[in-house]
Amino acid sequence: MVRATARVVVLDPAGRVLLLGARLTDPALPPGDVLFWYTPGGGVEDGESLRAAAVRELAEEIGLVVEPQALEGPVWLRRNLGVFAGEEIDSRETFFVLRDVVHEVDAGGRTELELLGDEPHRWWSAAEVAASAETFAPGDLADRLSELRTGPWTGPPRVVS
Repeated sequence: MVRATARVVVLDPAGRVLLLGARLTDPALPPGDVLFWYTPGGGVEDGESLRAAAVRELAEEIGLVVEPQALEGPVWLRRNLGVFAGEEIDSRETFFVLRDVVHEVDAGGRTELELLGDEPHRWWSAAEVAASAETFAPGDLADRLSELRTGPWTGPPRVVS
């Protein structure tokens, strides 16, 4: 299945990025340890623009309500092939940036599947990402964060791993 996905690199005033810890591999199984850390976002619904999907996902996953024009970008494009619940997913990810965010994560708007995953969240500095043995999506996140330091983003989107 090919899935268009919108993601947001949420940065606080210190330049730390908000990441969620993926723990669920199948809704029929209990969540395990964190498999990887990723930016908020998710699938684009029929008739929905990438920006609208990104804004909806921020509200659902972390309780942050913003206007679509607050997002910079797109800044990155990524293709991710994976398996969820035994189904192969070909995710075509488009990343936006939201800067200077001061926010307490509120999981109250998460979908039933997102609640089932019981995902932790954490604000990470680029140095913490670079020094960590954890897995991140995109895989070169530490390097990519450094190119976002001097916003606003004005170039074309960059392909990331």
